[in-house]
Amino acid sequence: MDFIRLDPTDTVVTASRALDIGIPIESVFTRSLIPSGHKIATRDLAVGEVICKYAQVIGYAATPIAAGDHVHTHNVEFRGTDVDYEFGTNLRAVKPTKDDTFMGYCRENGQVGTRNYIAIVTSVNCSATAARMIAAHFTPEILADYQNVDGVVAFVHGTGCGMADSGDGFEALQRVMWGYARHPNHAAVLMVGLGCEMNQIDWLLDAWGLKQGPNFQAMNIQSVAGLRRTIEKGIEKVSAMLPIANLATRTECPASDLKVALQCGGSDAWSGITANPALGYATDLLVAQGGTGVLAETPEIYGAEHLLTARAIDRATGNRLLDLIHWWEDYTARNKGSMDNNPSPGNKAGGLTTILEKSLGAAAKGGTSPLTGVYKYAEVVRANGFTFMDSPGYDPASVTGQIAGGCNLVCFTTGRGSAFGSKPAPTIKVATNTEMFNRMTEDMDVNAGAMMTHGVPLEEKGREIYELFLRVASGEMSKSEMQGLGDYEFVPWQIGAVM
Repeated sequence: MDFIRLDPTDTVVTASRALDIGIPIESVFTRSLIPSGHKIATRDLAVGEVICKYAQVIGYAATPIAAGDHVHTHNVEFRGTDVDYEFGTNLRAVKPTKDDTFMGYCRENGQVGTRNYIAIVTSVNCSATAARMIAAHFTPEILADYQNVDGVVAFVHGTGCGMADSGDGFEALQRVMWGYARHPNHAAVLMVGLGCEMNQIDWLLDAWGLKQGPNFQAMNIQSVAGLRRTIEKGIEKVSAMLPIANLATRTECPASDLKVALQCGGSDAWSGITANPALGYATDLLVAQGGTGVLAETPEIYGAEHLLTARAIDRATGNRLLDLIHWWEDYTARNKGSMDNNPSPGNKAGGLTTILEKSLGAAAKGGTSPLTGVYKYAEVVRANGFTFMDSPGYDPASVTGQIAGGCNLVCFTTGRGSAFGSKPAPTIKVATNTEMFNRMTEDMDVNAGAMMTHGVPLEEKGREIYELFLRVASGEMSKSEMQGLGDYEFVPWQIGAVM
């Protein structure tokens, strides 16, 4: 088959391979070379006429488009969304199932981890070097005596000062720090600051009721009396934490304790056809077990938000999502940007033309279950089921927020081949196409491209992803873990002025 039609009402189809001029497509012939994954008009389109894919609007004809033409950025215009929103009109009942389990770490506060790390969390960029040097001391040779500890990880960032002491940016950073300080994949935490920064550790401890103890410590470079002594003292503190962390062992836990971050990056035209729907099916299986899927990247649901409000359990939940959309419209406008700044050049090379098209495919990661909650960036996700978290489309910042919200696994679909991993929650990577999967086998865990090349049903591929959730949660290493990724992907979203 040379092309794929996704819906009878669509005005375009997608080339399943690179096509020459004159290839028959339904009742028309291609009028130019068509790259694999790119769109072909199936009828003449006048200037301003709607272009439809997935039975949804993805753009408007910027020039006259003839049947058989290549439809892409050169002849498609983006316009902002303008729809009548419905709330709770597409609620599909979830048939509860409670049979599946995984081997996880049960924490004293009732949370369940999938990994067992010691974290060094910094309050400010000025303490980043100290944190990295402390973590670097704990080599594989030292950690060999602590078989139940997955590692000592420094979570450092480039902000924490030069910012207002209130408002969106400050509050988001505090939520990220709290989320990592109390993440179930951490057996112990050391917080390291400078002392004079805007983002004071003591404020965080007071605001969130955090108490220091054997497996939770904090210190400032200025109080300890310099960088060298801070590193030495930090090594002492972590060394004392290691025997405590090593006492943790895996026990059988219900799948309802899994909270999975749903991500995509380096998307292509196949993302919304193979990998994202397959991940959506896996999400529905998890939700049926009482688990939680957390979709994010607000700019990448723009144009598809009406599909999510129709799945909201109530109007208030749907309105919270729309409030985020309106905030982003204002945010991009006042920074002289556009919601259509996304897709990226790589996305466009892969066949995605507008953010509307990208969003319709990206939203498929959320499956079909009801939308039970909408959360701020890095806010603790308390509702079970399918949920949404506000975040930018920049993958490291988005995943940082999801992990801070409590996600203990990450599932990341990619068509171009993103080299991404995360700690403390491991990342599972799903390839959208077989060609890329074969080229990057050391990086990809699942080949959703087999749905195209080998006729694997959606349900089979979705179950494969879901069963991998359980195995990785139980300790099986994902490809990104094997590659050593995750130490540099901690990127709190920096909102607001840098002063």
